[in-house]
Amino acid sequence: MQNSGYFDSPWPGEDAGPARLQTAPLTCALNIEAGASLQATSRRTQMSTMTVLGAPGEVFLLTHSVLRSHLGFSTSATVSLIDPITLKTIRQSIPLSGGPMWPGGMAVHANGSLIVVYGRYAHKLDRQCNLLKSYLLPIHEAYNSFVVLDNGLIVTKNLSDSTQAQLTTLHPESFKSACNDVICPEASIARLSAIGNTVYVVGVSRVWRYHWHEASQRLVRDTTWQCHYLQNASQSYAWDMVIDGDNGWLMDNGQHNYKMSMLGAGQNKAANRLIRISLKQSDSFQTWPVSGLPFGSITNPPLVDVARRIVVGFDSANQHLKAWRIIATPDLADSTDSSDVQLEDLWQLPEMGTASHLLLFPSSGELCVNDYKRFNEQVVVLDIETGQEKSRVSTGGWMQGVVFPSTGWHNDFYWCSMDRLTRVFKLAPNN
Repeated sequence: MQNSGYFDSPWPGEDAGPARLQTAPLTCALNIEAGASLQATSRRTQMSTMTVLGAPGEVFLLTHSVLRSHLGFSTSATVSLIDPITLKTIRQSIPLSGGPMWPGGMAVHANGSLIVVYGRYAHKLDRQCNLLKSYLLPIHEAYNSFVVLDNGLIVTKNLSDSTQAQLTTLHPESFKSACNDVICPEASIARLSAIGNTVYVVGVSRVWRYHWHEASQRLVRDTTWQCHYLQNASQSYAWDMVIDGDNGWLMDNGQHNYKMSMLGAGQNKAANRLIRISLKQSDSFQTWPVSGLPFGSITNPPLVDVARRIVVGFDSANQHLKAWRIIATPDLADSTDSSDVQLEDLWQLPEMGTASHLLLFPSSGELCVNDYKRFNEQVVVLDIETGQEKSRVSTGGWMQGVVFPSTGWHNDFYWCSMDRLTRVFKLAPNN
């Protein structure tokens, strides 16, 4: 999927782009063969959120402070250019103003600059980590990252389960507001998704979208498209939506009590669900239970392997990872409801402590997930077709990661585990 608002690199922003497919380019792969194992190099961090890639060899790390937030003080973020192999800091930004604490987000814009949203601020930096401009966002709440549209505009929103979501659109060059802010129908916890110049907002009970209207230079709500996905009081709001071109995929029961891990953190009695919404017909949506166990919960999106027609979801609270095969789509299904998608169970792994965003190497079918047991986080590489484990390695982290991995430059990848950044790579047989 084209992401023309982002820098041309293997991983320019969170989830590899605004559709949130969490999929690496075909040129990247681990290719773990029989007898090979994973190796890890790590460093402690002050609450790492994500890494993104710029020009060849450039790896940028976003971290933020957290201890001050427990005392009710404002927090800040830092961007570092790090060595892609050793993870050592090469250059580092000044502390970036934040305010209310939330992990935030970072991307390399098509114009070559670094964009950061953290707390109540948006920041623009050059790739030497020098701060160029900052923008104070209008609501005194944390903002949870942003998307870059194909036209280069930056769209962000506040994070709340009670305050109505408000979209702010920034011009990438002037770093000023590109149009009036947009008040959404309800509050939103999930991060934004986008395809082309259309933004999707997952609210606490509904999903809706806005198109950038070039003539009027503003975001315009599509009043013909809205999905009321949460119709049961036993469930809670969904998190981020993945866009496969025809459908949006997400998971609900996002309300939780995360401290050090998501294990047992569910707050709703019902099982969490995988949800599919048609992008053409919003009243067409379907749900499937993930584990089927009570008090299921997540903080993150599912993953869709478009080429293999596989969807992967998880129940973090109950330690359950599951994959489905898409066996019929609206274009292929012969049913009375031509908008239905048919899924069949492919594999499932109980007792798999997965909570982070996922990572797929599509050329090799290698799926990277985390598996957390008490005070020990490991990264596991699975065959997405079978669920068979290829290898695993400890990150050294004592907290369960719930944030963002990314690919690297050397057929490797980076895993953020809140208190640690880990580089994971293949160790050749007999080494």
